[in-house]
Amino acid sequence: MLTMPDPLALYFDLDANASIAELSTVFTDDAVVRDEAKQHQGIPAIRDWRVDTMARTPFTARPLSLKDEDGVLVVPAEVTGSFPGSPLTLTHRFTVRDGRIAALEIG
Repeated sequence: MLTMPDPLALYFDLDANASIAELSTVFTDDAVVRDEAKQHQGIPAIRDWRVDTMARTPFTARPLSLKDEDGVLVVPAEVTGSFPGSPLTLTHRFTVRDGRIAALEIG
């Protein structure tokens, strides 16, 4: 099993409908997520993004490896769901600050 820092492990274990309080344990208040050419900043916006994404294309993501690239934690994950080309590998790039995710880029 892959060992990851707590914030990343918590992120991959989050329920699709995670509450604001649950997301606050994983993301900083000013966190930014970039996915599908859109930016979502702040925990309420991140929650909306997660709920919308799962409603449109339910999926699961299984981390494959972890690499530190100058402070950015890079995690390729096998993403399986109801979308063309499933499964596919998407790279998740995390920046962690004070034990929580401050930035996440998925691509």
